[in-house]
Amino acid sequence: MIPAFRKMWPYLWRYRSGLALGFLCLIVKDLLVVGQPLLIKAGIDSLTTGFSLRTLLWFCGGLVLLSLLKGIFQFYMRIILVGISRDVEFDLRNDLWAHLVTLSHDFFTRYRTGDILSRSTSDLNAVRMMLGPGVMYWFETVLTFLLAVCVMMSVDWRLTLIALSPAPLVSIAVIFFGRRIHDRFEQIQTQFAGISSRVQENLAGVRVVRAYNQERAEVALFDKLNQDYVAQNVKLAKLGGMFMPLLQFLVGATFLGVLWAGGYGLIEKRITLGSFVMFNTYMGMLVWPMIAFGWVVNLIQRGLASFNRIDDIIHQKPTIASPANPATLPLPVKGEIEFHGVTLTHPTGDALRNVNLKIEAGHTVAIVGHTGCGKTSLAQMIPRMIDPTIGQVTLDGIPLRDLDPQAIRRVIGFVPQETFLFSCTIADNIALGVPDAKREDIERAVDIAGLTTDIAGFPQGLETMVGERGITLSGGQKQRVAIARAILRNPRILILDDALSSVDTVTEERILTGLATLLEGRTTILISHRVSTIRQADVIHVLDHGAIHESGTHDELVALNGAYSSLYQKQLIEEELEAI
Repeated sequence: MIPAFRKMWPYLWRYRSGLALGFLCLIVKDLLVVGQPLLIKAGIDSLTTGFSLRTLLWFCGGLVLLSLLKGIFQFYMRIILVGISRDVEFDLRNDLWAHLVTLSHDFFTRYRTGDILSRSTSDLNAVRMMLGPGVMYWFETVLTFLLAVCVMMSVDWRLTLIALSPAPLVSIAVIFFGRRIHDRFEQIQTQFAGISSRVQENLAGVRVVRAYNQERAEVALFDKLNQDYVAQNVKLAKLGGMFMPLLQFLVGATFLGVLWAGGYGLIEKRITLGSFVMFNTYMGMLVWPMIAFGWVVNLIQRGLASFNRIDDIIHQKPTIASPANPATLPLPVKGEIEFHGVTLTHPTGDALRNVNLKIEAGHTVAIVGHTGCGKTSLAQMIPRMIDPTIGQVTLDGIPLRDLDPQAIRRVIGFVPQETFLFSCTIADNIALGVPDAKREDIERAVDIAGLTTDIAGFPQGLETMVGERGITLSGGQKQRVAIARAILRNPRILILDDALSSVDTVTEERILTGLATLLEGRTTILISHRVSTIRQADVIHVLDHGAIHESGTHDELVALNGAYSSLYQKQLIEEELEAI
């Protein structure tokens, strides 16, 4: 428990002034609460010696004043301390998100989206409940308990010991049930993350689910996950159901003991009637702390379990990070890229093997090869989305590992193989990363990407909402929006990773014609399985099983009569068949 609170201390320290004021209100409020039974004792003892209306009104007025002051300090106690818990939640959520966007691609392959969402929502809420009501009521119950016990001991220590007799049993129950509640809640949160992940995957892949007629199967699977989740929650509820009645039983037994011993002391004149009423009042006050202690322990155990899940993400280190003292990238960037003995190893084997490749500044270089030969891995190393296992990649002679990744990506326009569009307008998707983009620049990028005719047919043109992941657009339209996005950045290096795979050959020709002028003087890497896309490249490299198998111009490779020539001949036959 202590290590977890130590990790949270930086967040709480920011609000130390507010915490001090809030706890001051808590202390004053508890002092007023503890003072009420003392005033009742004094009033009853005064009235037993002789009734006086004036004395009665004075004590009644005092009780009303104490209750009013207690209410005021309790109000500000809650406003301040619960408000700070909201502030800490706000800071923790921002820090979690700011850290998530720095993490590398491999992190998101290890953690499911639903799991991350669960930690960012329900776990954060559990931490807030711990820091707000949990910590506040813990201090309040402990302070009320200590103050009441001190006063009770000063009146009758024997009666006080009877009142405190269940304390050891309460401690044992708290330790026993607290650990089990903590473990159970961690399991529940893990299962909730699994449910969230399944829902997210089904919503994202709803077309696949329908195409394969898997609606009933997915509903059945979700029902099974939900049943397991409910079963774990029922087990947690059973723990709580045993914990709270146990505390209430101990409190009830204590009440019985105090009534018996106190009544006996009153008969024998060892205590006054006022003291007897005061003891019973204090016992009534201690009922809530003893019961609330179980609820507070539950909150704190849940919060600690959730904070550990959040802290697990916050302490993940990005594998792709800026060095402590990054080198400066000379401007303007030439765009010369070189691979020096690059090998990339995945758990399933080598994606790239000892690749030595130099891409001259301002040249258009094409990478071609069969599926899974390492083309995309090669492209992803240039903007440093991944790092090689062995060897290094340089930009204008500087190793990429020595540069700040953000500095590298500012000069690169990258159209990945899997097109992703955000749920906003077409214009906003194209202007991603260029917040001050002018309308005419967006329209120019649209024209080069071959989207002008399509957008003219949309009811709201560039302001058309594309829906989640661009669901309202066709595959070819999404790819062209992504191309326009890269063009608008006016990058020194342009990478098109199979970016024309979803468009027809006529549209492809129109886009390549539009790009021809743009690509002059820029370093361009074209990755494609279509020979028509890459035949005009300055150099074409053929990858086979992670290694460069052939290199040359289109005509040179065709004359070589190797793997590229075979691919070219097959595509010629396919085009002839389509033309029939």
